[in-house]
Amino acid sequence: MFKHRALKAATCATAVAALATLTACSGGTSNSGKEKTKIAFLMPDIASTRYELFDKPLFEAKLTSLCATCEVVYANAKADPATQQRQADSALAQGVKALVIDPVDSAAAATIVGNAKAQNVPVIAYDRPIPGGKADYYVSFDNEKIGQMIAQSLVEHLKQKGAKGGLLEVNGSPTDAAAGLIKKGIHKAVDPSGLTLLDEYDTPGWDPTKAQNWVSSKITQYGSKIAGVVAANDGTAGGTIAAFKAAGVDTVPPVTGNDAELAAAQRIVAGEQYNTISKPIKTVAEAAAEIAYAFAQGKAPAAQTTLFDTPARLFDPTVVTVDNLDQVLIKNGPFKVSQICTPAYAKACRKAGIH
Repeated sequence: MFKHRALKAATCATAVAALATLTACSGGTSNSGKEKTKIAFLMPDIASTRYELFDKPLFEAKLTSLCATCEVVYANAKADPATQQRQADSALAQGVKALVIDPVDSAAAATIVGNAKAQNVPVIAYDRPIPGGKADYYVSFDNEKIGQMIAQSLVEHLKQKGAKGGLLEVNGSPTDAAAGLIKKGIHKAVDPSGLTLLDEYDTPGWDPTKAQNWVSSKITQYGSKIAGVVAANDGTAGGTIAAFKAAGVDTVPPVTGNDAELAAAQRIVAGEQYNTISKPIKTVAEAAAEIAYAFAQGKAPAAQTTLFDTPARLFDPTVVTVDNLDQVLIKNGPFKVSQICTPAYAKACRKAGIH
């Protein structure tokens, strides 16, 4: 009898313990306050340093400030559309509540949008639009305006100098819809300028090496007739400048850029690159975090405008030259004097009044 009661008590105790264990294990998921809300943040490449250095940490920081229990599912496709597709599929399989994507290939990304919508996951196109697949929102700087601004800045500079010759145009990737908008903006400034457009090139994958190779061939073809180069971003600008240096050109003609990368800031100080575009990544990354979190809560954020039939919020960029670099990129920007004015650039910085 005693043994039977002891066994019964032990069995009950075991059952209670098991129930307690089960309750403890399930507590984290049954309590919505502790459950992780996952939001995907999918970036396109590492050729542009901004994604790893700025976009990712700024997006994560803002989302954490909005939602302590949110988790960012991050991936970088390294310029491969197929890889980005797999990363998106993986994020959806992990149960993300919203998907923020800067597409490698704007056309291919339409499939990602379709897959997400089939699972009722809202998609926010980030920096680059997805014309073929209607995302739920698009947040970026005004890319067409960027193209027009960098080109107009260069045109005015060349005319002020009385420069002779024509322009080369180094566009971005042909599979990137944002690059198409930048290209459209460039032509808005170049076509009516009176300057001859010698040739233009759509750079596959925004690859600086491919931009360099193309510019090298044009230096051979046009030589001193090249008065300036409109390059669509700082990576292609770097490739362009490298081509002129490799060709032994004494003075590199003015070259535009876009993204305000550290290397571009140093080239501007050194007089190798004429301009870049400041797009405070903090602005667009934080906006994307706010928009994604709103969608994750089932709310549709208000739109400022519409682009490619998609509700959008577009921010205005700032052209940066050596004249305002200190103010825009240092005093009000992401860099410290010590980052730009390394020993190799110290003399150029002093000459530019940056110290």
